[in-house]
Amino acid sequence: MSVEPIGKQEAWIEVEADGPYVVHGPIAFVRKVQVVSEHGEPLTWRKDVVIATGDTYELCRCGASTTWPFCDASHREISFDGTEAAETNTVEERRVEIPGGTGIVVYRDYSLCMESGFCGNRMGNVEEMTTSTDESTIRGQVMAMIERCPSGSFMYALRRGDVDIEPDLPCQVALTVEITSDGPIRGPLWVTGNIPIRRADGQPFQTRNRVTLCNCGKSKTKPLCDGTHRREPVFITD
Repeated sequence: MSVEPIGKQEAWIEVEADGPYVVHGPIAFVRKVQVVSEHGEPLTWRKDVVIATGDTYELCRCGASTTWPFCDASHREISFDGTEAAETNTVEERRVEIPGGTGIVVYRDYSLCMESGFCGNRMGNVEEMTTSTDESTIRGQVMAMIERCPSGSFMYALRRGDVDIEPDLPCQVALTVEITSDGPIRGPLWVTGNIPIRRADGQPFQTRNRVTLCNCGKSKTKPLCDGTHRREPVFITD
């Protein structure tokens, strides 16, 4: 797997066996908070704070750390099982084309979905609206929804066979805060900017522009987030 250098240092994320994520290189660590509509619909993200780190830092993967989001070795005390179950073939091999109009070509890799909710609103969702992408207004809405999908489960190209269009995202790790009707909760780690991630089991892991990593310890598709954190939410009070 190739690693893109940043300055004079390499940048990548290492998944430690039954342990934390080890972030190597000058990768910024920030907190991002969901912006939602008055109806609770996710609209976008706002960067809240930049979190100070060194060039190497360890982030909790088990969800039990007392210094969360950083690792404090609690994974050892709780005998955390971090076995990786995410698929190791490529997005291009897994994804399917969503039937629709001729405006754009929409694809989806269902294995990446973590149910963030950016792909729909009260008016419809990406799969429903794709049938009407001949109309420019709807096409623009679908493109914007896809580009806000944090996991990259949805993708689009202007024409079949063209390179996918990806949002220009910073090289960083974001600690996400999701807004629910009961209050803000811990969300996944959002890795952007094509940062390589090296699995602990040695299996290949495709480098992508958008990746959501589990940090509650309960995802069934580790190291990826599958949305389980919303069924057993941890509320944020500060």
